Amino acid sequence: MTQFSYCGGVLFCEDVSINDMARNVGTPFYCYSAEALEQNYRSFVGAFDGLDKEICYAVKSNSNQAVIRLFANLGAGADVVSEGELRRALAAGISPDKIVFSGVGKSRAELTTALEFGCGQFNVESRPELELLSAVAADLGKTATVVFRVNPDVDAETHDKISTGRAGDKFGIEFEQIGEVYARAEALEAIDARGLAVHIGSQLTRLDPFLAAFEKVANLINDLRMQGYSVDRVDLGGGLGIVYRDENPPALNDYAEIVQTVFGDMKLALTFEPGRRLTGEAGILVSEVIYVKESGGRRFAIVDAAMNDLIRPTLYDAWHDIDFVVEKTAETPLSPIDIVGPVCETGDVFAVQRAMPEIDAGDLLLFRSAGAYGAVMSSTYNSRPLIPEILVKGDQYAVVRPRLDYDQLIKMDIVPDWIFTG
Repeated sequence: MTQFSYCGGVLFCEDVSINDMARNVGTPFYCYSAEALEQNYRSFVGAFDGLDKEICYAVKSNSNQAVIRLFANLGAGADVVSEGELRRALAAGISPDKIVFSGVGKSRAELTTALEFGCGQFNVESRPELELLSAVAADLGKTATVVFRVNPDVDAETHDKISTGRAGDKFGIEFEQIGEVYARAEALEAIDARGLAVHIGSQLTRLDPFLAAFEKVANLINDLRMQGYSVDRVDLGGGLGIVYRDENPPALNDYAEIVQTVFGDMKLALTFEPGRRLTGEAGILVSEVIYVKESGGRRFAIVDAAMNDLIRPTLYDAWHDIDFVVEKTAETPLSPIDIVGPVCETGDVFAVQRAMPEIDAGDLLLFRSAGAYGAVMSSTYNSRPLIPEILVKGDQYAVVRPRLDYDQLIKMDIVPDWIFTG
């Protein structure tokens, strides 16, 4: 993350001091670099020069309106998995015909809304979904453009909770059923079946699972074409990993070479759905140390961010590199310490026995690679207000989601009159 660097011993995001930002906004908060987001998007697009492609940003990785708008301005479409994400993408200026609606459990109401807005593609994941989509489209007098998400039974060899392409996972349609489903789609007047989709998981750090899945899909496309079906597009999803600790994620050019090798001569329109790869390393979480304590022979740094702000360490046992906003001197010795939040849960832990320089109350810490699946997965558990998100561009920054105040939080609840009178 070259856009996050130290100048005079203080961390900057582009040309803005994180220390100054913390004084003005308060902690904890998320900070994103617009330059990093733009650079990541342009690098992704550039890797596929010469291919017929559409880049649909996976909104679930970071759904802030400013982030979506930034990608929209660069020409991105959107991959959405709910009506809320669909509406966010539209509000951010993404054309409905560049929106892909993914997800295993689209409701009748969601399908209706998406069709009314003119959603460009539905990634259908089951026969019942196909039937419901057809019925809704027919009622509206519309035609739904669909591709069928295939479950290739390929282990992405990533975290179990973010692997999506194995037999037994809830996602996609089994290979053996695709011909039958395609045949059914051909008989439905409100359905325009155009191709296949595949997504085997997230945070992949090797290319061989991609290759295995893509080759299976390519063979299936050839089989479908031999049966007389029209297959002119394939959605290859996302999943490319980033650096959290010491990973060596695949280079974009190497990934693109696999895509070119497998699909380059098949006359297909390609859709990609990057999310984490665009946003993950472009953001950090900043938190202040409240207390340092010792208990049971261990040292604890208790910070003002918590699992409700960044749940990845609790949910996935995920590692985030943790540094100081104001650098410690090079000769400061390292010692093990647990870095934890204030939530009333033993699982509210960011790091266990992490080797760190001496941590003191009042120190500002930053959690790196927090731009994806950070703020977007946050909650108000323990009645903790949602924290700000800040976007930096050069020497300017803007609070693109303000801190929820306590009055707003409490007023979200409605107490019925009969509680008072009963």
